[in-house]
Amino acid sequence: MELIKPEIGLIVWQTVVFVILVFLLAKFAWRPILGLIKERESSINDALDSAEKARLEMKNLQASNEKLIKKAREERDEMLKEARTIKEKMISEASTEAEEKASKILANAQETIIAEKQAALAEIKAQVASLSIEIAEKVVKKELDSKEDQMKLVDSMLDDVKLN
Repeated sequence: MELIKPEIGLIVWQTVVFVILVFLLAKFAWRPILGLIKERESSINDALDSAEKARLEMKNLQASNEKLIKKAREERDEMLKEARTIKEKMISEASTEAEEKASKILANAQETIIAEKQAALAEIKAQVASLSIEIAEKVVKKELDSKEDQMKLVDSMLDDVKLN
């Protein structure tokens, strides 16, 4: 049983038809198909280039954002430093002002003490003068016969004055 017998004529015609088909495909189908493939390849390459550009742009934006964040932090640190300086200056000024006020109060208190001391000394002098006058009156009123009695009286009065 022979199922298939190869015939040379059939093989020749099949080869001729295949060559014609390949020729027709090459002339009418391959070029458009290759053109579409090249066009698709070009669009894929363009998309890849665009993606790469976008990636680089994102990298640049990220670097820019980091610079902005760094700058913002530096500005914040500078503002905090200025605030600390202002705070210290205000504390220093308040301390100086308080010291000046305390010095003025002390000076006023010392002046008041000196004035009161002088007033007290003036009063003591007035009392001493008045006591001296009283002693003189008593000495004059009392008649003393001898100088000895007068000296005893003056000594006793002086002792009285020292005790007070």
